[in-house]
Amino acid sequence: MKENMTRYNQLFSSKLLRAILIIGAIFAFCLSPQFRSIYGLPMHIRVIEGEPAFFDVNFPLTVKVRHNNNSDSIGLQTPGFFPIMTFARSVSLQPAKLGQSTIEFKLLGLIPLRSVQVDVLPPIRLIPGGHSIGVVLQSQGVIVVGNSPVLTMRGQYVTPAKDAGITIGDTIISINGIAVLSDAQVAEIIDESGKAKRNIDILLKRSDGQQNITLSPVLCQDTKRYRIGLFVRDSAAGVGTLSFYEPNSKVYGALGHIITDSDTNQPVDCEQGKIVLATVSGIQHGKRGHPGEKIGVFIEEDQLLGNIKKNTQFGIYGELNAKLTNEKYTESIPVASMNQIQLGPAEMLTVVDGQTIDRFTIEIQKINLQEAPESKGLVIKVTDPRLIEKTGGIVQGMSGSPIIQNGKLIGAVTHVFVHDPTSGYGCFVDWMLMESGIIPKKERQTARKLFSFSGSFFHT
Repeated sequence: MKENMTRYNQLFSSKLLRAILIIGAIFAFCLSPQFRSIYGLPMHIRVIEGEPAFFDVNFPLTVKVRHNNNSDSIGLQTPGFFPIMTFARSVSLQPAKLGQSTIEFKLLGLIPLRSVQVDVLPPIRLIPGGHSIGVVLQSQGVIVVGNSPVLTMRGQYVTPAKDAGITIGDTIISINGIAVLSDAQVAEIIDESGKAKRNIDILLKRSDGQQNITLSPVLCQDTKRYRIGLFVRDSAAGVGTLSFYEPNSKVYGALGHIITDSDTNQPVDCEQGKIVLATVSGIQHGKRGHPGEKIGVFIEEDQLLGNIKKNTQFGIYGELNAKLTNEKYTESIPVASMNQIQLGPAEMLTVVDGQTIDRFTIEIQKINLQEAPESKGLVIKVTDPRLIEKTGGIVQGMSGSPIIQNGKLIGAVTHVFVHDPTSGYGCFVDWMLMESGIIPKKERQTARKLFSFSGSFFHT
């Protein structure tokens, strides 16, 4: 009996030790960079038809592609699962047929790590930008940017608009049922209503919707006009960079980020926005803690280069009305989805003197794969000594400068690091294409294709 107990204890101890070792190994694996690199993949990705997508694998892994038959499948020759084992290499996946695919990653073919649904976008070719442009946004209504106390005829300071609930950042859409388009128009309507001893009815737009406010204008001792105590602005203007345009439709994208009002930090609605050509007359050099800036001058502001239809998280979009040329890229080039981007060298196009577009070398230092549209997809660093000497790195006005890698447009510059002007963020061209409408909504929903392994592996 004693011998049996001893054997039982030894067996139990051995199993317990193995269990602890297995649990410890799994726990250590879950904390490893290799595990995070796979588990960090989005559950839904998009790639360009006919172009391989790369997945870096740094441990023994089984990769399977499941093809799901549906009515869109054409000439499906190899349905089912296709396992491939790889050891510290990059797997190359090649789009094949219409349909839908799911990529499954398993450790040693046993432990599921990640399933990724793949959508394949149709081939797209764009003309890269780099042009310096002047951006003029006409807001829908006028934006409240500050309070201006009114000195009454009795010598008292009052703020009728503020007291009625109007706040900085609100947009005045109409007054007394009249749509307002300029600050001068607003001042005139208020003064006329005051002279007629009538209240004014204001329709406001703010983040939580629309609101009606009624108040009485006050006669100002200083100006001898009726006022309500507000500073308003009807437009915003600045210099940025064109990112791309589609040669057939003339649809363009620029800036790479949303335009906000400098006083309220609220997005500017564009109703009558336009872009014009601009020239760079000087550079305010960037340095640590103080981002630099392009000093731009609008060229023939009354001559329209293009309209602005959308002011979005990923820049402004519209249609060109004039012909543009790019001496660096006279022909259109393909775009690359985020899964085709690789760490390492790339280039950006921008203007730092006059209207001349120039190439500057940069390095892609980090790629944040995203399942849903988000900014800051790329971390980039300027490596070109010419640009560093001229500007200090990335400066204001470079927003929208196209980023090109391996002859393909991959995104645009959006932000600079305040603590390091040689580095900054970029956004993926994927999201810019969706915002521009070059990828229609119906294609975003149905342009799903099958993947097959290309049969080749590439050492990392």
